[in-house]
Amino acid sequence: MKMKLSGFLAFTLLSISILSFGLTGAVNAQSDGLTLPLSISTESSTYTAGNSIEISGSIQNLVEYDQPVVLMIVSPDGNIVTIQQISPDSSGNYSTTVKAGGTMNSNGEYEIRAQYGAQKITTTFNFISGDASEPVVEPVAPTPEPVAPTPEPVVEPVAPTPEPVAPTPEPVVEQVVNCGPGTESVNGVCQVVQTTTQESEEGGGCLIATAAYGSEMSPQVQLLREIRDNQLMNTESGSAFMSTFNNVYYSFSPAIADMQRDSPILKEIVKVGLTPMISSLSLMEGANSESEVLGLGLSVIALNLGMYIAAPALIGITVHQQIKSRK
Repeated sequence: MKMKLSGFLAFTLLSISILSFGLTGAVNAQSDGLTLPLSISTESSTYTAGNSIEISGSIQNLVEYDQPVVLMIVSPDGNIVTIQQISPDSSGNYSTTVKAGGTMNSNGEYEIRAQYGAQKITTTFNFISGDASEPVVEPVAPTPEPVAPTPEPVVEPVAPTPEPVAPTPEPVVEQVVNCGPGTESVNGVCQVVQTTTQESEEGGGCLIATAAYGSEMSPQVQLLREIRDNQLMNTESGSAFMSTFNNVYYSFSPAIADMQRDSPILKEIVKVGLTPMISSLSLMEGANSESEVLGLGLSVIALNLGMYIAAPALIGITVHQQIKSRK
């Protein structure tokens, strides 16, 4: 009996050693430069405000149906700066260009996250905000050399008095005001910039709604995009809400969007479930000021809580009481 137990323990230790060697070899092979299923890279490791960040990569094994690569840039403090969906070509290559600056308002290391189905990969780059411009120094005119006068007989020449050198002007330094995202410097004062919709800088589209309705150009998806850009992002409370919402929403929406593409039944269920919410959000189209966005926003949130939580709960309690009273 003891011999059998000793043999079993020896066999177990040998198996663990073989598995450990295989796992170590796989890790070393990956670090030695083997081709990854999903890759991502940038043409530079450091950018400043106004530079174009060219992001590219490749996918070794494309899925049978069309599926985009979800690309997300995260700031050093964990906030989402931008998110995009990029469709790879037939060879599995994909690329996009993002302008540095805007919502990139802090120095440090930014993280680029790419996801294709269940495959994920990350890379980083450093962002440095622009410094003050170099001081402008006017050139100093050279002092002309004195001309020695022609000596007269018997009279010793008198050396002329050198002309005084003009003082060097002090350097003129232009004052640069660092304004936050959504503002610009006008005569040294930060003012709100009234610009058109820039989806790549303000955040990505609604992945779940796009997968449900089949296109980013569908009327329902365009309604959501217009409310976000024209009402919410133009107010302080709306911008704060969207920043928090994006951090939560984009943590799970790519997976749900992939499930909808795989299941037509789930796609129709999600479409039916989104219809009441999109109808209630149309009330936000008339909100233009901070107070209107805040008041209508709270009303829409309360209305959706009633439709999706309170109403089903009330119906469930009523049905339960009816069944209980019949017993």
